[in-house]
Amino acid sequence: MATVDISADTFEKTITENDIVLVDFWAEWCGPCRQFGPVFSKSSDKHEDVVYAKLDTDANAELRDALGIQGIPTLMAFREGVLVFNQAGALPPQSLEEVVTAVKGLDMAEVHSQVEKMKAEQGEQPEG
Repeated sequence: MATVDISADTFEKTITENDIVLVDFWAEWCGPCRQFGPVFSKSSDKHEDVVYAKLDTDANAELRDALGIQGIPTLMAFREGVLVFNQAGALPPQSLEEVVTAVKGLDMAEVHSQVEKMKAEQGEQPEG
């Protein structure tokens, strides 16, 4: 599967309507981003069941700031709409494959249980 370009307008829909989404936060002027781009794209060809999305942080500065992204490239992985991985820096191919494998192997019932527990501890209303 090829990578898809997303924006602040399509970000939420992309992560909630797909099971697994990897988002590469990048900018045109960023050297490490240009190095990571082909690694990200090649990985997308191996995993048809994962959405590989690219979001230009310069064009989507408000979302970048809301997500607390301070360095690029930053890779975030979402599963069932839940952020399960967040790391700045250009990952080498093997590390990216390890992230994909780990995200696919998550016990999402346990993840959702932990999310609800954290929300309860923070005084938020549980989803449902």
